[in-house]
Amino acid sequence: MQLHISPSMRSITISSSSSNGFIDLMKIKVASRHISYRTLFHTILILAFLLPFVFILTAIVTLEGVNKCSSFDCLGRRLGPRFLGRVDDSGQRLEKDLYKILNQVNNEEIPDGLKLPDSYNQLVSEIMSKKYDAKTFAFMLRAMMEKFEREIRESKFSELMNKHFAASSIPKGIHCLSLRLTDEYSSNAHARKQLPSPELLPLLSDNSYHHFVLSTDNILAASVVVSSTVQSSLKPEKIVFHVITDKKTYAGMHSWFALNSVAPAIVEVKGVHQFDWLTRENVPVLEAVENHTGIRNYYHGNHIAGTNLSTTTPRMFASKLQARSPKYISLLNHLRIYLPELFPNLDKVVFLDDDVVIQRDLSPLWEIDLGGKVNGAVETCKGEDDWVMSKHFKNYFNFSHPLVAKNLDPNECAWAYGMNIFDLRAWRKTNIRETYHSWLKDNLKSDLTMWKLGTLPPALIAFKGHVHPIDPSWHMLGLGYQNKTNIESVKKAAVIHYNGQSKPWLQIGFEHLRPFWTKYVNYTNDFVRNCHILKS
Repeated sequence: MQLHISPSMRSITISSSSSNGFIDLMKIKVASRHISYRTLFHTILILAFLLPFVFILTAIVTLEGVNKCSSFDCLGRRLGPRFLGRVDDSGQRLEKDLYKILNQVNNEEIPDGLKLPDSYNQLVSEIMSKKYDAKTFAFMLRAMMEKFEREIRESKFSELMNKHFAASSIPKGIHCLSLRLTDEYSSNAHARKQLPSPELLPLLSDNSYHHFVLSTDNILAASVVVSSTVQSSLKPEKIVFHVITDKKTYAGMHSWFALNSVAPAIVEVKGVHQFDWLTRENVPVLEAVENHTGIRNYYHGNHIAGTNLSTTTPRMFASKLQARSPKYISLLNHLRIYLPELFPNLDKVVFLDDDVVIQRDLSPLWEIDLGGKVNGAVETCKGEDDWVMSKHFKNYFNFSHPLVAKNLDPNECAWAYGMNIFDLRAWRKTNIRETYHSWLKDNLKSDLTMWKLGTLPPALIAFKGHVHPIDPSWHMLGLGYQNKTNIESVKKAAVIHYNGQSKPWLQIGFEHLRPFWTKYVNYTNDFVRNCHILKS
């Protein structure tokens, strides 16, 4: 760049070199009249100020062919904001344009026939090769994400269905155990011996003993409940177990306890067919529950039919599947409501589910004053987890049904089955059984629209006003639901309950929680070994 002042001081020229020689960028002419040195000085001073900007303009002109845009346009776009003290906002404009396109695509239908790539790498490759515009890219991105979301949901629902079938099925080893023990009952006199022995029969109705009731058709689970109770007791000689099972399992159950003594504790095994009181006249509702075609279809039929998976969350679907467990229409699961009639000579019993493990002496339960109440139970409305210990009536009942809304409080605290102290003397003075039957009938008439989940909802109604809360440390729930169960809390609990689908005898059971159960399985027993019931 050169600055040239003519000898006559009448013109000043600013020029720049190029491949074609010098280009005049600016030429200033003055009048022919005399110019003072002061004026000349000021002019040169102004030019010195302008020279840097002229240099920038020259650089833009030189690079004009590379940028392929108007030099003045480029200059204005690049230098204008800086002259005005602003920074380049092209990134912000790009961000706004992107948001605008995404919102537009979100409000429009995905074009029919849009072919989607199978992976991110394929998407990038197609964009580079086919030069997609931003809107097409956004449509493809949205369609891919929706496709993957559907596949994930379908996989989750499939997992839940498979887990439900696994939880409802009988493991091969347990089925084998039942068959082999049944065969042993027919061929081995020792397996058929009287339980308990004749001299101990009076103790079955002796109220100075601690009486436990267990209703199950799972021989292995029953063995764990009885063994863990006896081994954890400080007074095993005071324990009497009343094991109730169905007709098909009776022979196998009897064989197990006849061949595997838990002395000094006493065990009685009875089948439902051996109770004179359990007639069709006394339990008409339960017979209807077991044999009603609609009910059987609900529990054994297609669990997806009628379910809108697009609006159902996996957690809601899991709850519905849990409510459809076939065990809920089994007479064995409803037997606890008939305890006063089944054991007319007993005053107090502890009822245990077959998926519990006893880790502490339960003798103090008989010393708890129930204050005239019938049912001593752990309340399940005062915990933090959503699955187990934060349950109210609203979690079990359909309060849009007028009969439910009229008679029940949605915020009333629920309680747990699994380990309950029942005062049978106080129970016999109530109408609990009649209330239970009445609500079961109403729910059947309403096509199960009042509640879905098993035997607890009618019990919550029937025992309303008859429950005495006991300390939660007696009964810890949720080991069949929650993988993140606190191990230290498990160790401290008197009774741990594997309520939920992940039973410890199933492959879907939680590995870190299973040892609390397997420690009471006799793996040296020939029947257990021959049925390949192995410690995991």
